[in-house]
Amino acid sequence: MPDIKIVTEVAGRVCALPIAVGDVVSEGDDIAFVEAMKMEIPVAAPQGGTLTSLLIQLDDVVAEGQLVAIIAT
Repeated sequence: MPDIKIVTEVAGRVCALPIAVGDVVSEGDDIAFVEAMKMEIPVAAPQGGTLTSLLIQLDDVVAEGQLVAIIAT
């Protein structure tokens, strides 16, 4: 099972984490929401699988391209 790394597309503050480690996700499911420029930008799963690692917490500040989660397919 290869690991899928999920990164942010924008810099900002993590404002929501709708899933938890161990949850099964489908392609396109939202992993997190990042607040940037007064907008909530979703960080979506590029592929389905099981969330094995969540590398951020609520209210963390993330950079563009930062690794935020890992999914095992």
